[in-house]
Amino acid sequence: MRVALGADHAGFELKDALKRVLDDLRVEYTDLGTSSSASVDYPDYARAVADGVAEGRFDRGILVCGSGIGMSIAANKVRGVRAALVTDVEAARLSRQHNDANVVALGARTTSPERAEEIVRAFLQTDFDGGRHAGRVDKIRQMEIGDSRLMIGD
Repeated sequence: MRVALGADHAGFELKDALKRVLDDLRVEYTDLGTSSSASVDYPDYARAVADGVAEGRFDRGILVCGSGIGMSIAANKVRGVRAALVTDVEAARLSRQHNDANVVALGARTTSPERAEEIVRAFLQTDFDGGRHAGRVDKIRQMEIGDSRLMIGD
């Protein structure tokens, strides 16, 4: 598995702390920045990670900003990305099992480093269940390409 990491200045320290989890899991990762606590714009880093996942250079992405909200909004603008703002382990598992999320967004100001590590472990170690969920994810893909057919009940 290949993982892309990205953070703004508020998420820089937590992003770096999460590298220990990736090392422990023996997951290959690339840090796309930022590399300090100097103020930067979160959409730049969300885009870098999201593009890498959407283009297939990475299997999953991890984004960190102050709340996780901005990163998740920005990443979800990239076609093929399903970014989930996650605050607990169960949500991390469900984001993978039911939604096939390929990017997790975390809030450094709202999530302790210990909880963030548990979330990342669950996110990376949980598979997509497929089945009835696959059709729902396909509907999301249809929305991304502008398919305007009414889908209710399909």
